[in-house]
Amino acid sequence: MGLLQIGGKAKEKCAGRVVGIDLGTTYSLVAQVVDGTPRPIADPEGHFTLPSVVWYGPNAELEVGRQAQAKAGERSDRTIASVKRFMGRGQAESHKADELTPYQFASDREGQVVYFKLGDKKVTPLEVSAEILKVLRARAEEALGGPLEGAVITVPAYFDDAQRQATKDAARLAGLTVLRLLNEPTAAALAYGLDQKKQGLFAIFDLGGGTFDISVLKLEDGVFQVLTTGGDSRLGGDDFDRAIAEHFLKEQGVEPATAAPAVAARALAAARGAKERLTDAELTDLVIEGKTVSLTRAKLNELITPVLRKTAGPVRRVLKDLGLEGKDLDGVVLVGGSTRVPAVRAYVAELFGQKPLSDLDPDQVVALGAAVQADLLGGSNPRSDVLLLDVLPLSLGLETMGGVVEKILHRNQTIPAVAQQEFTTYADRQTGMDFHVVQGERELVADCRSLARFKLSGLPPMGAGMARIMVTLAVDADGILDVSAEEGTTGTRASVQVKPSYGLDDETVEKMLLESFEHAQDDVDQRLLIEAQVEGRRIAAALDRALAEDGVLVSDAERASLLKAQAALLEAVANKGTAVILERTKQLDELSAEFAVRRMNRSITQALEGRSAEGM
Repeated sequence: MGLLQIGGKAKEKCAGRVVGIDLGTTYSLVAQVVDGTPRPIADPEGHFTLPSVVWYGPNAELEVGRQAQAKAGERSDRTIASVKRFMGRGQAESHKADELTPYQFASDREGQVVYFKLGDKKVTPLEVSAEILKVLRARAEEALGGPLEGAVITVPAYFDDAQRQATKDAARLAGLTVLRLLNEPTAAALAYGLDQKKQGLFAIFDLGGGTFDISVLKLEDGVFQVLTTGGDSRLGGDDFDRAIAEHFLKEQGVEPATAAPAVAARALAAARGAKERLTDAELTDLVIEGKTVSLTRAKLNELITPVLRKTAGPVRRVLKDLGLEGKDLDGVVLVGGSTRVPAVRAYVAELFGQKPLSDLDPDQVVALGAAVQADLLGGSNPRSDVLLLDVLPLSLGLETMGGVVEKILHRNQTIPAVAQQEFTTYADRQTGMDFHVVQGERELVADCRSLARFKLSGLPPMGAGMARIMVTLAVDADGILDVSAEEGTTGTRASVQVKPSYGLDDETVEKMLLESFEHAQDDVDQRLLIEAQVEGRRIAAALDRALAEDGVLVSDAERASLLKAQAALLEAVANKGTAVILERTKQLDELSAEFAVRRMNRSITQALEGRSAEGM
């Protein structure tokens, strides 16, 4: 497994005007490296953070950031916030029927591309994100005195291919050249490790406005190696706000699921403000539908605890991956604005058995790390003593006969990564193969996420099992997957870049790993049964073909014996378990061995007929 060397050709392309961008759920930032130190870039008013909010006016007006935030209360029907939660998702994943939301949605015919309905206008999450990135780009170009040469943009470690592709497309729409998509925990570790000169094993607990990541990294002599990662791409501070808002709306007799978008927007904004004030205060007031109510920190903790507990599952899984307990780590680094909440810090301390580290501003640390990475890739003072080693969050593989998954690239494998595996045809004279790419930890396709399908055509018509098709899966440093297949004798080739049009929903992300542990033995047993059934049917079909072509080579008694064994095998395939199928497959194989030898001899004899030894 090769190391990812940071450096090389990218540095020759860029003249130093490179930045790191944290495209966040609640706030976004842009940072640069100055004299070897990463620093956030401020707007003309001195603000480092840009609220990730966009307002679309009725006459093509557009506001981004604080100006858009100011209009949200009165014009919530035209204001989009927390767009990151919707990147790369379809309509069903974007809005649950029982969830408080200030948005109205539309979608394409297949329900795979979601749109926000803003009066007579529709915009995609990609377009909204691009507007945020345009403002950050303009801010950076003003500070650096010229056009940007490139940017490193951070994404949650648990973003899947669709969400990563949507982020890259939004950046391109904003006129940015993406040097790299960098996982947020890795960016935080990069900023923290270089700033503090730390060594050892560190957990990065990253709870932002809309996403949660937990990664364990090893920092040693300039090497940043992600050992394992987990999380939930739809869990964050927005869920705290929703819990608070829903509680008080119900107290006012308003059903959250049926609340008008304007009511939902005002309630969520009030809840967010109260949550932020309670970081330092013990009591605050908020206005819900015209009524002022009080909220204590104790009540806040009670309301958000069910949400906060959802972080425990991913944390325990990543520690289990490494065979460690929280107390075995050298530190736990807090990242993301939601980790400012006192209850979050207390819960993290409880989960890991140690007080978390918060030396760097949790709102800025990801952008600072992205700036360091951008400088490594394309800055004017590149370093050659830093290696970044990131990993795959979930396994990738192909569907094989019987709906079984053949994993080719495995979870927690270092990226970029390439792996190959050889496959063959199932039927005689098969001239094409359909490939189904899947993602997940289970043994059967039905229990995994479908990513893409493609076809390899033009195969030479050979006997079953004779063709040799080499399939290659390659994941680049951005976590984007390419799949190709090539037949050995003719060089016939087909490939696909996996660009699913929507992402994993949050339940699926959570369930994939849990179910892989809970059903591990059942999955293995089911896989073995399916493989035995497939092989049994193949041998039975092969016997039918052999008897049809060379039946004269067996006596009536031999034919009867073979057909009896074949019937017993097919009966086992239909009604029996793995052991019985394997035993009857072996029996038919042994009974047909002499017949196979006769067929081979006859084939050789026919090939040699009419050819003299001299001609040979």
